[in-house]
Amino acid sequence: MILKEIWQFLRARKKLWLTPILIIMAVLGGLLVLVQGSAVAPFIYTLF
Repeated sequence: MILKEIWQFLRARKKLWLTPILIIMAVLGGLLVLVQGSAVAPFIYTLF
């Protein structure tokens, strides 16, 4: 539901160029959540 509203907002405001940025932010956020308690976490945090 919220994804549909975001898509409609981007189309209505001619901001489709933001779509790749939002996708990358969502993937990185999901990655941080998934590896939060693992041994990979220190390496992920060095990216930021």
